[in-house]
Amino acid sequence: MAVTIKRAALIVAGLGVLSFILGVIAEIKKPEAGIPIPGKGVVICKYPKDPSLALGYLSVAFLMLSTIAGLLVSVLPLQRESVPHSVLFQSASFFVFFNIALFTSGVAATLLLWPTITEHLHLIRNVHHNPTTTCPTAKTGLLGGGAFVSLDSALFWLVALMLADNARHDHFYDVEKHSKAQVLPDGC
Repeated sequence: MAVTIKRAALIVAGLGVLSFILGVIAEIKKPEAGIPIPGKGVVICKYPKDPSLALGYLSVAFLMLSTIAGLLVSVLPLQRESVPHSVLFQSASFFVFFNIALFTSGVAATLLLWPTITEHLHLIRNVHHNPTTTCPTAKTGLLGGGAFVSLDSALFWLVALMLADNARHDHFYDVEKHSKAQVLPDGC
């Protein structure tokens, strides 16, 4: 079963939407602060159950899958029809959207990983030697922002896929037109 541009677009869009949904839910479920429990010279922070860690990591995983799918389908042959990479990247619009999609994927991964890893570190390192600590959590809004940039990234990959498909069709049309012109004799 060959990969078509429609299937690839559904895969990229589906994974991007899943990343977006999981990122937004992670932002909503993130605890506001932990509960400080004073001890002898230390403060132990007790945090409520935090599903934002798993949701944040899952959001990053789906973003990476969406990016890998978009990247592979953009440059690899579809339906056993190979096109040189130079043909694809000669299209200025494809080149621009391909790079924008890569950049937004990186920004989304950064905005999703930063608060997720920070929250993970807060949960692991919950003993503080500062008696005035307030049991912090990760910055508010970064997971939600990363989720929206993740959705943007998937949409840019969809545009790049459409432009790659157009470049492929143009290339095959030019090759077919050129080969027919060579087959016809000069006197016809």
